Amino acid sequence: MAAQQLDFSLFGGAEIPPPSLSTSTSTPASTSASSTAGSEDEMTATDMEQDGEESKANKYRLAGEEWAPRKVVPEQDPNDWLWMMTEEPHRSRRKAILKAHPEVRKLMGAEPLTKWVVLFVTILQFSMAYLLRNTSFKNPWFLLATYVIGGTANQNTFLAIHEITHNLAFKGVKTNRVFAIAANLPIGVPFAMMFKKYHIEHHKYLGEDGMDTDMPSRLELLVLRNVAGKAFFATFQIFFYALRPGFIRYQAPTRWIALNMATQFFVDYLIVKFWGVNALMYFLISSFMAGSLHPVAGHFIAEHYLFDGHDQETWSYYGPLNILAYNVGYHNEHHDFPSVPWTKLPELRRIAKEFYDPLPNHPSWPGVTYRFIFDPTVGMWSRARREGRNGAKGGDGGGQDNGTAGGLKDE
Repeated sequence: MAAQQLDFSLFGGAEIPPPSLSTSTSTPASTSASSTAGSEDEMTATDMEQDGEESKANKYRLAGEEWAPRKVVPEQDPNDWLWMMTEEPHRSRRKAILKAHPEVRKLMGAEPLTKWVVLFVTILQFSMAYLLRNTSFKNPWFLLATYVIGGTANQNTFLAIHEITHNLAFKGVKTNRVFAIAANLPIGVPFAMMFKKYHIEHHKYLGEDGMDTDMPSRLELLVLRNVAGKAFFATFQIFFYALRPGFIRYQAPTRWIALNMATQFFVDYLIVKFWGVNALMYFLISSFMAGSLHPVAGHFIAEHYLFDGHDQETWSYYGPLNILAYNVGYHNEHHDFPSVPWTKLPELRRIAKEFYDPLPNHPSWPGVTYRFIFDPTVGMWSRARREGRNGAKGGDGGGQDNGTAGGLKDE
């Protein structure tokens, strides 16, 4: 029986499959980052011949300094994004890490623990909804429960679905999709299957105009400029992330999206019928709290906004809140290797520390939210952006949908 060809897009753009799925044991081909990197290597060789001291400095330079951020000079114009003329950094760094540490391939593949964490959080949320079924959703104690327990749990669920989107809960693609639909239930609204299509494009086309719907729209840039506007965005960002993709880039509906919607709305109906509207409101308000001014929600802004006048477009956070968030704070590591599950991202950083140590990181997610709102040098404009597929610059119109949007077939 012929071996099935692996679609690398199943792991969100990873170029090397887990060993259990690999159809070849050959070593990856050349891992040269780009022609530009090759030119830099040639220049370094020339410099080594001309200047022994400089060659010595280059010899002991950390490998990751090639991707270290540069100061933006002159300072970024708050009326526009930072337009990049280079490719996103993760592909070239991934190749360099694989060349230096081929053992990283052993970290790739599904994580069995994920399904049990999802099961625990789902049971917790349904239990809370049942216990609060007779408490008005306007009650302060109800709202406190949605913030402290529900918001934390549903943020965890958001990130569980993110993990499942990369097919890292089970080995089978369809199994992961069905599981994502089930994990979606405590959120109260269907989003898992549509998120999958948009998120894979976020990895493939990071910062690309009209393709990466994680990027703020020009309307957001123009309207949400001051402290009040940024506070509004941080408070209601869950709605921006939910609604923006539909305005930026059309995605054709699929049977999986239909199944996601039908399953979610049917369960919502059953909850209201047997437990009452307060139980459903617990789910919905919890989802709002999870994407509002919640400590863990700081990861939304922390991941890809520019800080400190640098051009670094992906930032990591290594603090304790990662335990509630599937280690999504290891965001440089995740974008470099989206096929590595959450439990093994710290090990990835340990193995390739010379690549990650030179990169600045955030010490606090809540601190990122505070700084985003009150720091006049940070705002909606603090994003690295690239020209779109059609070469246009500055618009929000999306690309064409060919029926396999995001590199994923619907079958």
